[in-house]
Order: sequence, then C-alpha cells, then structure tokens
Amino acid sequence: MLQASLADGTAHRRSVFELFARRLPDGRRYGVVAGVNRLLDALERFRFDEQAIAFLHDRAVVDQATCDWLASYRFSGDISGYADGEIFFPGSPVLVVESSFAEAVLLETVFLSILNHDSAVASAASRMTWWAGGRPCIEMGSRRTHEEAAVAAALAAYIAGFATTSNLEAARRFGIPSAGTAAHSFTLLHDSERDAFVSQVDALGKGTTLLIDTFDLTEAVKTAIDITGPELGAVRLDSGDLPSLAGQVREQLDALGATKTRIIVTSDLDEFQIAALAPAAVDGYGVGTSLVTGSGYPTCGFVYKLVAREDASGELTPVAKKSPDKISIGGRKYALRRRSDAGVAELELIGVGQPPVDDGDDRELLKPLVEGGKIIGRTTPAESQAHHLKVRDELPRSASQLSRGEPAIPTEYSGDLVAHNPFAPRIIR
Repeated sequence: MLQASLADGTAHRRSVFELFARRLPDGRRYGVVAGVNRLLDALERFRFDEQAIAFLHDRAVVDQATCDWLASYRFSGDISGYADGEIFFPGSPVLVVESSFAEAVLLETVFLSILNHDSAVASAASRMTWWAGGRPCIEMGSRRTHEEAAVAAALAAYIAGFATTSNLEAARRFGIPSAGTAAHSFTLLHDSERDAFVSQVDALGKGTTLLIDTFDLTEAVKTAIDITGPELGAVRLDSGDLPSLAGQVREQLDALGATKTRIIVTSDLDEFQIAALAPAAVDGYGVGTSLVTGSGYPTCGFVYKLVAREDASGELTPVAKKSPDKISIGGRKYALRRRSDAGVAELELIGVGQPPVDDGDDRELLKPLVEGGKIIGRTTPAESQAHHLKVRDELPRSASQLSRGEPAIPTEYSGDLVAHNPFAPRIIR
C-alpha cells in the first residue's frame, strides 16, 4: 500500500484512522483500555534502520523509492485516544490518528497488537478485581504466556486494579509492586515440611507466606504456627475445595491465636471463581492463566480503519466500508461519556464529524497523546490504576454481572454525517 500510494501521489493525503471495537466479547458488559503508554513508547522507537532497509531492499519487498522514504520515517501527526484504565464500549474511538496516509498506515499492526493484547488482559482483570471486593489480587501468569507478553500482562493487570505482580521484570520496568510465594518444589526439596518452613522463615521473616497444602493441611498449619507464633504473615492454598478448606484453615489459625494471619488462594482462578469465593474466609487471590489469556478472550477485536481522507479540494471527506457485518461509520469521531445527575454513566455519546453537545455533566474521553509528532500524553501506572477505579465506579451496578447480557450502557452516534447516512446505526446496544 505504501509503495503504490507513494507512486501515485496519494500517500501524502491527510487522513484519519480510528481504532475501535465493533462489539464486546459475549458476556462482557464493558472493556478496559490498556497499553496506551506502551504504544507511545513503541511509536517513539518506530524507525527503519540500515539493517531493516537492507532487508526490505534485498528481498524486494518494496522498491528503492519506498526504501528511501522509510529511511527517514518519523511520525509527525496527531494522536488522541482513551487513557490507560478508561472504559470502552462498542464503537468507542479508542484511538484517533491524524496524519498523512503513509505515516498512519504503517502503524496499524503495532498499534493493534499492543492494544488488543493489553486491553484483553485489563478487561478480564477488572472483572476479577471488582468481584474481589477490595481483597488484593496478585498477578501470577508469567509461566502461561510469552515472556514479553508476561511483562505487558502484569502492567495491564495492575492498571485494572491488581495489587502486585510476581513478574520482577515488570516491577523493574514499570515500578509496580511485586510479591510472590514459594512453590511446592521448595517444600519437597527438604527432608521435612518443618525444615522447609524453618528455612523460609529464617530467610524471609515471620511475615512471609507459607504454602500449606503439600501434604496434610491440618499438620502444616500446626507446624507453621508452632514455628512462627501468631506473627505469621500468610498461608497459601493451591488445591482442593477452596471455600471449605479456607474456612477450615481460618478456624484452626484463630484457635492457635494467629487471627491476623491471612489466607491466600491460588489454583487456576478466574472472575467466576473469585465471585464464588466472595463469602469464603479468603484474604487475597493469586491469578495466572485466566488473567494473561483474557479469561477466554485473548483479544478485544479492535480494528484500525481509515474514516476520513483529504479530497481533491483539500477538505477532509468521510470514507467507510459497507461490507455486511463489518460496516464502519465514516468521519472523524469525538466522544463523551454521558452521566446522570448522580454521576452514573448512561451513554457513550459519539459525535461524527463534529463534537457532540455536552449537557453539562458529560466527561470528555479523547485525550491528546501526540501533537505534531511529539508525545505529550504519558501517564504513570499508578495514575492509570487510579483513573480506572474512578471511572469503573461511574458504571451502573449491572456492569459487574458475569452472566450474558448487553453492554452496561449503549453507544449513540450524533451529527449530520450520521443523519444522512442510511448505513450508519444510531444506537449500539
């Protein structure tokens, strides 16, 4: 596309691309944006060095004129988008890229790969932390995904409310809190469970977390408190009927005077199991496989589409495909979250070609991320997490439901371009 448009002169036409999801995964009431800061980092590094140019030339992927253009590639346009931690719905213009066609079209794959992955993890993580009800969640999924995806997943989970990660590389890169527990192999290494517990406590102190279900649970709890006294930080359960076992362990700990010792549960947890554990004597959750795979939906289905381009007179004109089941709405988008007098989200209001009218309590969703090629929209992980928890509280309570249903709020389009387009839907539910 780049080579052909450079040759015919259309590569330099001013264009608007948008990244959005046509629908949410089945059963999801909302999605969570994550990966925006990683996307900005990737954009800053997006270059074609001599080695890359040589590869493209030697393989005849593109011609010499295109190689020359790529050698000096620098994105010089504008990008606005939803912030890390923001909620999105079908049709939400999560990212709006305005530049020449040539500059913007090259970014499609890198932008989609980052946001589709990170937002899928964050969307699952948000449901988990919502149902955890204030009990901390530990991200423990590094062994269940690609090594770099594990780092990105840890950050996405933190944005959506996870308290800590067991991935130390994520902690090093992003400054998010880290935590972890011992594995069964550490207990099996020693001649007895007591020896393993003594070794761990000697090395890490009484505030550590002891894994208590390698052998006999009752004996393990008795041994642990015999070694540490009531100051033991936590115990971990990793198998069995977690609700009943947690209750059993809680009673035993309390009887031994360890009333402040916490109970952490793991074992292939997802948001449904966390919800089922809500009434149990559990103080925290370690979540792995389900989290880093998006709890059954490892992608958000984001697409990146050209919605407007410069015409012969120099004006932006809307463009859109009309394929069945994949209809896009042409025209640059603007987005507001309409809220009730009580501050509860009611509507995702999207203006096409012009900003929608703010009724006085609406919240603007698109934030400046890049202006004239300069990155201006970075946020810290802590800021992103705080933003997510705040905007999630705006949602109606039905948004937390785990049963199948419609998005928590509908998406409505406004503007003259919609009014005169018979193919454009007015409302998405």
